[in-house]
Amino acid sequence: MPVETSPLIGFAQQLGQHALAAFLAGLLVAVLAGGLAGVLLRWRDARRSRAEAGSAPTFAWLLAGLAIGFALVLGTASLFAAIADRVGPGRTMGLADQVLADAIAQHTPAAALRAFGLLTHFGDPLVLVFLGALVVSWLWHKRERLLALGWVVALSGNAVLNPLLKQVFERARPLHDAALAQATGFSFPSGHSSGAMVAYGMLLYVLLRVLPARWHPAAAMLAVALVVTTACSRVFLRVHFASDVAAGLLSGLSWLCVCVASLEFARQRRLAKP
Repeated sequence: MPVETSPLIGFAQQLGQHALAAFLAGLLVAVLAGGLAGVLLRWRDARRSRAEAGSAPTFAWLLAGLAIGFALVLGTASLFAAIADRVGPGRTMGLADQVLADAIAQHTPAAALRAFGLLTHFGDPLVLVFLGALVVSWLWHKRERLLALGWVVALSGNAVLNPLLKQVFERARPLHDAALAQATGFSFPSGHSSGAMVAYGMLLYVLLRVLPARWHPAAAMLAVALVVTTACSRVFLRVHFASDVAAGLLSGLSWLCVCVASLEFARQRRLAKP
């Protein structure tokens, strides 16, 4: 099948023509799913005993889990190579990326693009650094030492992982209106997308650990909204291709899962001690 007639190209064209409506519908579904997950987490926490909830994990198991997990995530870089090959010049996915970007530029109202130009700052490195300092100070004040350590490692680990992946693939960014968003460096995977996934996903985990259960659904909905909006803003502003954003979300989710799983594993090890 010729690349020009690929169903993926046609889908990208249609999606770009209705990108704003698709984003709003997808955001609504994602937020509702986040709220449902929050309700389920609240139900689970309600069944957990106070002794189990109050037990603290050990730092040794946390650090060991994070070190092993970080190495595993770096090992998956070879899997991204296959994706990078498909988004190269002249390849079907790369052409679909460009078609989607062009259609978005033609069919998205200027007011919506200006709004995305503001919303995209939720993933800016300086914003995440400020958020990181604020949260770690709050956790330290509440004597949540382990959560504070996990928070710092999660954000700093992603800050190392994303540039490493960018240097591996060296994909050029799409042409974009620099007045709406400033972006330099390589494009694949999206740093804003991975940063938002790790920062707001980890913040959700922290809030689930320290806030009353009644706040869990709202916290989950807010975290999902921030991640989805920040990631999609990069495509609307054309500072990233859609595949860049998908890869950024995936790499961020992988590291987030490593961090959360390490914290939970360490806590379970503590609970298992006689």
